[in-house]
Amino acid sequence: MGDNDDSDIIEHHVEEEMEKKGRARQAGSGSLMESLGGSDREGHSGTQSSHRLLAYSDALISIIATVMILPVAHTKVEDNEELRESVQLLLSTKICVYLMTFLIVTVAWAAHIRLFQVIVRIDDCLALLNLACMMLITFLPYTFSLMATFPENILGILLFCGCVMVIGVIQSVIVLYAFSQPFLLSEQIQMSENRTFYKHHILKVIMRVPLMCFLASIVSFVVFQLSYVLLAIIIFLPYISRCVEWCHKKVMGPVEESPDSVLFYTYLPNEPLSKERVEAFSDGVYAIVATLLILDICEDNVPDVAVVQQRFGGSLVAALQDYGPEYLAYFGSFVTVGLLWFVHHSLFLHVTKATRFMSLLNTFSLAFVGGLPLAYQLTHEFPRNSQNELEAIQISCVIIFFAGIFQLAIWVVALYNEQETLHPYVRYGGREHVFMLAKLALYPCVALGTFFLTCILSKFSAPIFHLMEITVPFAFLVLRLLVRVGLALIRLIFCPDRPDLRSVVDDDESTVPFNALVT
Repeated sequence: MGDNDDSDIIEHHVEEEMEKKGRARQAGSGSLMESLGGSDREGHSGTQSSHRLLAYSDALISIIATVMILPVAHTKVEDNEELRESVQLLLSTKICVYLMTFLIVTVAWAAHIRLFQVIVRIDDCLALLNLACMMLITFLPYTFSLMATFPENILGILLFCGCVMVIGVIQSVIVLYAFSQPFLLSEQIQMSENRTFYKHHILKVIMRVPLMCFLASIVSFVVFQLSYVLLAIIIFLPYISRCVEWCHKKVMGPVEESPDSVLFYTYLPNEPLSKERVEAFSDGVYAIVATLLILDICEDNVPDVAVVQQRFGGSLVAALQDYGPEYLAYFGSFVTVGLLWFVHHSLFLHVTKATRFMSLLNTFSLAFVGGLPLAYQLTHEFPRNSQNELEAIQISCVIIFFAGIFQLAIWVVALYNEQETLHPYVRYGGREHVFMLAKLALYPCVALGTFFLTCILSKFSAPIFHLMEITVPFAFLVLRLLVRVGLALIRLIFCPDRPDLRSVVDDDESTVPFNALVT
């Protein structure tokens, strides 16, 4: 009974404290509303946080960027046609155009991130303008299909450039509208005395891409191939701009910086981006790629009713047995996509700040992840033990290798500025440093080894590839044990008398759990 009475007293005091805090908050909010003028209260009415709009935009842009692979993946190659010649044709047209358009879409997405780091609240007008921008982005896959199917016709590139230019114009209208309603902006800009300067600077940065597309559309009438070069420059525009500024400083000398040089919207490669939005966009790409795999199964692996009746005597089980290799390729491809996402998740769990350069490397990785439906289509489309099957498996190994190696490159770049970009556990000497390296290097090493094995044992290329897909998940399960055993052996061989540094570090470190530190 005493314990119950004590608990009741504690609960009663907690309720009283909560009521006092609630009354204090209400009083504070009332005094704040009284201090605001009528125009301020009117301006804030009808506005809301931009979180849901940004989540919708990230999901839509990730879908649009990923479905760019469909015209490439659905390119049919006949059994009597050499895959090498077809791949050369694809690499010169569809795959190159796919990579370029995928990266340009992600450039527009990065600009969207930067813009809504300045604009933190939205109203109905901003929401509708953003929807108009998203509508034009959803039209980009159609323009890509025209560019990939008719590479020598300028209509596709004109439509693509036209959409990008209109997107830039809409984003400029969003900037002008937001700066006309200062309560929509971030607090730093609201309190700044140089809002006009910031507005002009943001407009100048936003209009770089539309101006490049306008120039590419004009050049397409004269030298068609040069227009693609100009579009490719858009991807590396921040780095080209940075190099030009560096050369200008070396030739003309350093320029005196004004107080307005501290900007909230820049085009620098090392500027931080929203880590949460980078993760959301990446998760969207991985999820859509995994979904595209099952769509191909639903489209190509459902037998016709008449065929089941005539060839298999009405036995659906016998008819489905012919699709066994396709199911195996699907599950293997899904496992590959899922484990690449797992590695990406582990990496960004330890990343504390995402720079523009890290985002570019992440985009390259996602572009190759988007090519996995093409790898799935190729690995089961040709007869067993044929030359086309061998080359299709090797192409799949190349796609998986580049998807993994760019993830490893993100970590390497982060290590150069590890104090700002990485959690202490994965820095040099951290307890998770070697394990993270092994996790990120597993897929590139396995894909590279599988590629060379298929070159040596060409007759067993399909079993080797499927064995790789099956064994990699188990390798992830025992990876930590293998890393610890490897480190122990290295320490035993090279430093037999040296004490275990891990135990020394563990004694000095805090006992706070890792998840609590990340939170």
